[in-house]
Amino acid sequence: MNKATKLKAAMMEYVEGTIFIAPWFIGFLMFMGFPLGFSLYMSFRKVNVVATGMTSSYVGLKHYKDILLEDGSLLYNDLIPFLQKTLFMVPVIVIFALLIAIVLNQKFVGRSLFRAIFFLPVILSTGQVVSELLTQGEGALGFMSKFNVSGLISGNLPGTWANPLIWILDSFVLILWYSGVQILIFLGGRQTISNSAYEAARIDGAGPWATFWKITLPAMTPFIFLNMIYTVVDLFTFPTNPIIMRVRDSEYGQFSALIWIYFIIISVFLSFIFILFSRATRSQRMAS
Repeated sequence: MNKATKLKAAMMEYVEGTIFIAPWFIGFLMFMGFPLGFSLYMSFRKVNVVATGMTSSYVGLKHYKDILLEDGSLLYNDLIPFLQKTLFMVPVIVIFALLIAIVLNQKFVGRSLFRAIFFLPVILSTGQVVSELLTQGEGALGFMSKFNVSGLISGNLPGTWANPLIWILDSFVLILWYSGVQILIFLGGRQTISNSAYEAARIDGAGPWATFWKITLPAMTPFIFLNMIYTVVDLFTFPTNPIIMRVRDSEYGQFSALIWIYFIIISVFLSFIFILFSRATRSQRMAS
């Protein structure tokens, strides 16, 4: 294949990719681009609602300085506990979803029913429903109070980390409810692994544990990465998120600045996941 043919093929791939992404890009510009740009613009302004409408005046970085340096309660009082909870919740949800997906991939009677049971809460439950259930303590595990697990955690861990861990255990059932999408993604990923790889492993004498570590887990790495991204974004944008609730109670210019700071924090979290994934992928390539 000569250079001109290669260039033509590369150009065709570029054109095809552009055509496929064009509907999303046009929709993003029409429905998301302007609101994002307008919120960034308003984050540098003071907004006043008057009888004739809405007026604004330029204040520069005042909102950002107030949120980050002067009025720490607006961000840090809610953000730091939430970040601590997220550090626990993300691995719990991803690991639980992976294990359940492996189980649901097996052939047994009623498999379709169990798949539906794990996914139904995602469809039926709204943020308000989950918030009310958490308030009533319906997501707690029974053994927590029976064996005084909360007391053991509080007595052996600093309060900074004990409180988020106790909260997660108190709402464990509801947290696992929202693993439906992750389970579905892992199910799809598990079915991409050829059965011949497992047959070859069994012929070589590998047991279930060795098969999981040598075949299943490496092949599921991209899906683990995808689910971590989905879980982080889902938790950071969930209706009961304390920062989202703060945004609703703030002045428009101020909450525009708050939401952009929050967006940067989410980007840092996602960047950390990208770094972990790239290192894991590099280690797998070196091992193989």
